[in-house]
This record gives sequence, structure tokens and C-alpha cells, in this order.
Amino acid sequence: MLFPPQYQTTEKGHGRIETRQIWSSSELNEYLDFPYVGQVFCVRREFEYIKSGKKTEEIAYGITSLSKEKADPARLLQLNRGHWSIENSLYHVRDVAFNEDRSQIRTKNAPKVMSSIRNLVIGIFRVLGKRNIAKTLREMAPKPYMSLRVLRL
Repeated sequence: MLFPPQYQTTEKGHGRIETRQIWSSSELNEYLDFPYVGQVFCVRREFEYIKSGKKTEEIAYGITSLSKEKADPARLLQLNRGHWSIENSLYHVRDVAFNEDRSQIRTKNAPKVMSSIRNLVIGIFRVLGKRNIAKTLREMAPKPYMSLRVLRL
């Protein structure tokens, strides 16, 4: 990039050092045919794997309805990073705890219904303060009456 980033973070974890940089602007808004555009941004992510020293880079571009007053570059980078929490807290849990990717339920509305039931179970466990969904499922599997107690039935 030609210009220094407006905001940058560096974190170490999961065997890598991850640097995130962001550039944002509202100067292009009048040229964009995009409803409610507040600003555009570019996020550059660089990963350096500690053991191998290998580096990879990703660049993503985005449009947001948030104005500069509502979201400065630091906030935009935080929001961009936070979208992974949905993946990690729901879809990953559904795949690991319920082995959803291997499900053979594929006809009509059944996949949507099962997905809704799984989401309901995950939601109930989270309301109860259960952080490890897979462990909670294993604990409750041999005791089906526990499900009724949880639901106060």
C-alpha cells in the first residue's frame, strides 16, 4: 500500500502473528451507486506462521453504512474482526457438536428444521451458562429426562 494505515493491530496466537491494517474513506461515497453508503474501507491481513516463518496476505474491501462519526478506522477494524465470532460461536459449534456437515437429512424443509432445532439447543445451553456445548450434549445424552428439567417441564 502507498499510504500508511489509519489503524493497525498485531496479535500473537494460534501459532502465528497476525497484523491487521485498515484504510477507510468517505471521499468515494458520491461516486458509488450503493444505497446508504457511509464509507468504504480496505483491510489488509498479514499472517506470519511462527514455526515455518511462512507469510500470507489477504486484502478485503468493504462498504458500510456507518459514517466516520459512528465508526472510525479502529472501530471498523474491530467490527470486521468480530464477524468471525458468528462463525466460531454458531456454525463451528453446529458442525463439531452435532456433526452437521455429515447429516443425511437433505429433503424438503427437514434440513432447515433440524438447523433450527440445533440453534435452539445451543441457545438454551448458552442461556444456562454452558460454554462447552459438545460436553453438555455428552452429559445429557444418557439422561433424556434432563432435557425436560432444563425446559422446566
